[in-house]
Amino acid sequence: MSASVNVSVAARSQSEERFAITVAFAVKPSWRAHFLKLVRINAAASLKAEVGCLCFDVLAPLKGEGTDILLYEVYRDRSAFESHLASSHFRAFDEATRDMLLAKTVSEFRVEAPLIE
Repeated sequence: MSASVNVSVAARSQSEERFAITVAFAVKPSWRAHFLKLVRINAAASLKAEVGCLCFDVLAPLKGEGTDILLYEVYRDRSAFESHLASSHFRAFDEATRDMLLAKTVSEFRVEAPLIE
């Protein structure tokens, strides 16, 4: 189950450059269920407490109990993302899950607005 918030095109300024990340986790199999619980709590806290967090989706494999978990997060801008990294809920999540991981890869993106003609 994912948590996300939709932002209408009208609510965004054309000059805003939204910032997005994906985080690919390879979770140790014995920690998968607990990791998913903690990451879902972190996602909900981010959406609730951070005005600059526009979307925070937690993606798990459709088939099977794979160990790969993917996050897709969109922020108002890079500054909002930096605030997320400084938040107490993120720091607690990061510390609690560090030893549950085999690997973690973070990729950064600019969100391209759809072409509306």
